[in-house]
Amino acid sequence: MASSDRGTASRPSVGDLPDDARLWIFGASRPLAAEEASRLDGETARFLEGWAAHGEELAAAFEWRYDRFLIIAVDERRAAASGCSIDALMGHVRQLESEFGVDLVSGSPVWYRDGEEIRFASRREFRELATSGDVSGRTVVFDLTVGRLGELRAGRWELPANSSWHGQLLP
Repeated sequence: MASSDRGTASRPSVGDLPDDARLWIFGASRPLAAEEASRLDGETARFLEGWAAHGEELAAAFEWRYDRFLIIAVDERRAAASGCSIDALMGHVRQLESEFGVDLVSGSPVWYRDGEEIRFASRREFRELATSGDVSGRTVVFDLTVGRLGELRAGRWELPANSSWHGQLLP
């Protein structure tokens, strides 16, 4: 599955931002159809165009990856995201949830690959899957807790379960 970066030309792309850019990753409870993904792109680009902290425009970019993950990064060297601007971001994401009928801000599911499919489960369910042998330490998981773009680039976002905090859920 290829990643896509559909930010607007006037905004930086995620690839243009430095490794220390602050990062938020939201997982969609279902893949979006092409039309929905296109609308998500447009609405998120518009949101980022006006995203500011204390009147300072934020240098932000986004990426919609694997038809499941909304990745938003901000270069805080120019202006740092504040509590109010983060609240605005969360409001935008909740609006997307409502519009598309998907959960993006749920309570910490475990995201993992099952072959080519991306799935999610509660921590309890993931532990049960591990006990039954349906997932293992080699299962690729997605760590949505990474907070800096450099962590994503270094492979700390998508990695084997035994190389992340997910390993504590394995027997």
